Amino acid sequence: MQQSLTYAQQCDAEDSLRSFRDQFLFPKDSNGKPLIYLCGNSLGLQPRITQEYLQQELNDWAKHGVEGHTDAEHPWLPYHEFLTESMATIVGAKPSEVVMMNTLTTNLHLMMVSFYRPTETKYKIIVESDAFPSDKYAVESQLKFHGYDPKDGLILWKPRPGEDLCRFEDLEQIMETQGNQVALLMIGSTNYYSGQHYPLKKITELGHKHGCKVGFDLAHGAGNIQPNLHETGADFAVWCSYKYLNSGPGSLGGCFVHEKHANDQTLPRFAGWWGHNKDTRFNMRHEFDPLPGAEGWQLSNPPILSMAAIRASLSVFEDAGFENLRKKSIKLTGFLEFLLEGLNNENINIITPKNPEERGCQLSIQLKNADKKLHTQLTEAGVISDWREPDVIRVAPTPLYNSFEDVWEFVERLKKIV
Repeated sequence: MQQSLTYAQQCDAEDSLRSFRDQFLFPKDSNGKPLIYLCGNSLGLQPRITQEYLQQELNDWAKHGVEGHTDAEHPWLPYHEFLTESMATIVGAKPSEVVMMNTLTTNLHLMMVSFYRPTETKYKIIVESDAFPSDKYAVESQLKFHGYDPKDGLILWKPRPGEDLCRFEDLEQIMETQGNQVALLMIGSTNYYSGQHYPLKKITELGHKHGCKVGFDLAHGAGNIQPNLHETGADFAVWCSYKYLNSGPGSLGGCFVHEKHANDQTLPRFAGWWGHNKDTRFNMRHEFDPLPGAEGWQLSNPPILSMAAIRASLSVFEDAGFENLRKKSIKLTGFLEFLLEGLNNENINIITPKNPEERGCQLSIQLKNADKKLHTQLTEAGVISDWREPDVIRVAPTPLYNSFEDVWEFVERLKKIV
């Protein structure tokens, strides 16, 4: 690698995915110049085709009214099925194991209804210590719902003193000493703060060895890393679609249920009519007959406009190929790391793992002795990134639409500020 704009431009010229950048809409400054957008870990950019996909459903709604459920160009009754295969590819699952529905935390609660089954002696839940707040709130509320005090029932997998990352051997130690009391491991696949990607298969095997259920939150994983959910053997996973999956603010989430649970009707669940047998769903007189696989956890008929936006983005992923995106991601983030280290600034510390297999595209940059004023200056310099207290800027060069020149420009503007 070279620390030069010429090198960055050469990398872009050789990038087989470079044309995909033009398929996205970038925010612009007051002069109409595109901003350096490195915030796909919070909200992905809008694909240009999204408007077309949404307009098609609006047109069909206007043209057909309720008959659009069967007569729309993409009929609404089976609409969620149009997303399944592409989404399954992105998360490494079988199509029967995946469904797009609800929002992330709603899906997490639905999964815990089925897979968090505490007993008098085996009731504790493990999360990483710096889990995304919504995950922590959700598991704490589940503990309370079942009559347990979170101070006793919640176990935090923590980094060691003076370190930023969680060590797998420390999780092993927790399980050796408390595994007989643990009912559920619920881990974020890629930590939102540090960017650390955890070893999902090893965590799953560890949990199952001690008789625990295992689930993952892929909010910062889906569309970023390949979690290979089926192969990991995890019991369930949940994710959102508005970050790396570019489906728009507050859009639907996704859910994975491993096929070993596909036909287990003994599992308790909160049910709704869209999880009922499709052949008799509209008869309205039948007892609940759950669909096999992840579809059986659906509640309500899906919001078509939101799903249209997801379908638009997934079509771009399909064209690009997720393996190709991951390869570019490793190079792009590696270039960012190389440039930051080249600043030789003792106040800059990257807390994200150096090993590409232990991270996605995000680097979490700790700026010692800095506060949010620095991030404000960066924003004023035309960079959209993300600040997390007390002193971290999260930067995510997203392979679908970010370039090597974006990365170069970001580091140049950061250098001027620090």
